[in-house]
Amino acid sequence: MTLRLRNLGWIWAVSAFAVGVLCASLWFASSRAWTQFLTRSFVAGFTIYEDLRTGKVSSPEYSITPLSPENAALAERGEFNRIPGFSNRRYVTNLSILTGSSSPLSGRELTLAVLSDRLVYPVSDIVSGSDQTGPEKMGNLTRLLATYCSEPIVFAQFGRGPWYQVDGTNIWGCRAAPADLRLPAILLGVVALAVIMTSVGNASDAFSRFSHALRERQRRGGPDSYDTSGPAELQDIVSAVNAHLEAERAQLEKRATVLSGVSHDLGTPATRVRLRAALIPDDELREKLEADVDQMTGMIESVLTYTRSELSVEEPRQISLTALVEAVVADYQDMDLPVTLQKVDPVAVQGAPSVFMSRRGQGSLPETRRMLVMGRPISLKRALTNLIDNALKYGRHAEVQLETDARTATITIQDKGTDLSVSDIENLMTPFRRGSNTGSSDGFGLGLTIAATVAEQHGGALSFEAGDRGLRACLQITRQ
Repeated sequence: MTLRLRNLGWIWAVSAFAVGVLCASLWFASSRAWTQFLTRSFVAGFTIYEDLRTGKVSSPEYSITPLSPENAALAERGEFNRIPGFSNRRYVTNLSILTGSSSPLSGRELTLAVLSDRLVYPVSDIVSGSDQTGPEKMGNLTRLLATYCSEPIVFAQFGRGPWYQVDGTNIWGCRAAPADLRLPAILLGVVALAVIMTSVGNASDAFSRFSHALRERQRRGGPDSYDTSGPAELQDIVSAVNAHLEAERAQLEKRATVLSGVSHDLGTPATRVRLRAALIPDDELREKLEADVDQMTGMIESVLTYTRSELSVEEPRQISLTALVEAVVADYQDMDLPVTLQKVDPVAVQGAPSVFMSRRGQGSLPETRRMLVMGRPISLKRALTNLIDNALKYGRHAEVQLETDARTATITIQDKGTDLSVSDIENLMTPFRRGSNTGSSDGFGLGLTIAATVAEQHGGALSFEAGDRGLRACLQITRQ
């Protein structure tokens, strides 16, 4: 089932809110469990301190065992690693806690040694805290042991009393620690955000792809109808566009059919008029009638040409624009018409520096290679021919030049002197508008209109600007 954007928005918002609540719950629950775990370890330090001071064990959660005389002698010398069963615990953290609050001479000293197989504990803050009592320092030590995921064993001696082994792994050990769900909460939030952003991006990309296909339709052509996946609104837009394309195509085909029928039907009376005009003894009248017939049939053919250019029935393909322009100019030159092609200097390419050469290498792009375009050759040839014809009509000479860059290619046609300004020639782009030489030149006012239509079909535009000695027409198209 295709969902609408409003429903998708609700789903995205509710999903984001639910995942946010879940991630926050996991985060705060994990933080609260860790706080309780550290608090429990801190409180256990107070109890252990009192048990060491009194020599009694008051909690089943930990064990306080006196060392044998042999092990006590090793502990007294600080050789804790040699105590049987603890040879693998290479890291020893030693500290002393002064139990009296007035001075070192008036109190008793609690000597501690923490054995670990992973690390030496940072106990400097605990030892240097002179404003803390002995139980508080012991509580800070047990909380510090709980902070790190390890299984430490504590050896303790209160004053000059016996040595004890304190095993509180059930309180501060790694297995007693609660599961830390903060990292999974972050990962869950990141995954949920990625899923939501992907869904949003897919919906947005569906609109972007369809709009890109419509923009490229004129230049590259397109299917008779579009079919795309996406939200229901996009499906509605696609259906409306397909209906519009079908109606426009039917209208253009109907127009072309009508004009073709009119052109065909006019053929018979036009032939009869020619035959009857041939019987007129007056030469001047006969020539006028024949010119009217030619103008009538030519006008119909021009309208048909313009309609076919609107239909865009020619499929675009990759062509050499250089070869096409040279071929068109050569055709005019074969007819001894003043049309010239200005050569373009090769594009120089400078290479990257090399450790083997002190100078950068240089080269040039092949002419035919850098003039490759995706276009409709027949339409481009017709547009170029119309622009050259206009230059010959109004400016008596046409100079053609081809320029290109990475994205566009521009064909410029410059004449040599005309009475028309840029605004005047732009007004002639309107269908059936002709210049001041209407009586002295052929045409029906559709040449510039067809050229502008061809430029738009190739993703470009037709423009005019003042040249050195006349007007310059610029037919710009997109290369890809």
